[in-house]
Parts: sequence; C-alpha cells; structure tokens
Amino acid sequence: MPNFDTVNRRLLVELQRNARQTNRELARIIGTAESTCLERVRLLHADGVITGHHSEVDLPALGRPVQAIIGVRLHPKTRTAVDEFRTLALTLPETIAAFHTAGADDFLVHVAVPGTRELDGLVLDRLASHWAVAELRTTLVYEHARRRPVEPL
Repeated sequence: MPNFDTVNRRLLVELQRNARQTNRELARIIGTAESTCLERVRLLHADGVITGHHSEVDLPALGRPVQAIIGVRLHPKTRTAVDEFRTLALTLPETIAAFHTAGADDFLVHVAVPGTRELDGLVLDRLASHWAVAELRTTLVYEHARRRPVEPL
C-alpha cells in the first residue's frame, strides 16, 4: 500500500492539475527538494497509483457536443457476452467510457457524438445489433461535471 502522507497527497493533487509541469516547479509548489519530489513521483508510478498522463480535450471543439449514457442489458448474461460487448463498446470511436455494472443494466456506455442523428445511428445500427443486447436505454447528458482532482482518502 502506497504511503499517502501529506507530500504524496499534494503531489497527486498538483499532478492532476498539471502533469506537464517540471519536477523543479512541482518540488517548489510542494515545498520539497527536487530529488525527493522526483523519487516520490517515481514511487507513485511504481506502486501503480499514477497510471499515466493525459491531455483533456473539449468534446464540442472536436465536433462531438452531444453526450449520452446508454444503459445496456445483455441476454444471456455470460462471460462471453460481457467480454464481446465490452470489446465492441471500447472499439467504437464515439465511446468515452464503458462501465460493467451490477443492477438493472449490465453496462453503462458514455458516448459523445456530433448530433442526435448520429446518436440514433450508433444506438440502432451498432449497439442494438450486437447478438447479446436485450435492451438499450439512452439518456442525454445536459452537463458533464467531474470532480478534480481525485484525492486519496
């Protein structure tokens, strides 16, 4: 289990705010020596706490202003059906995320598309046509708000 002391917590917060800052800048913000900062970040990577560095994109700027969450029920509920549907969902360029869930839906698929016509085509022609899909329910997203940064508890 990684050490989530004050320094590591602050490192995680700052890296989520700006992963492109230099080690020197990060050490200054955190208030540690550069060598300490570098070693702490390396250990957070090695422990699997930091899994990568990503650039955020603005979906409307990419021509994909319409977002939806698609609830999917599968039948039969088998490992093969789950694995094949997950693969399908994650290969679609419209997919932002796919969640395998318990409860009423087997999957929640978050998508972003240019418009409602494209959403209709995605749902009817590409998702509903999968052999294991028993039911689909589409919910339009008015606003996508995320809490940032994620902090260790």
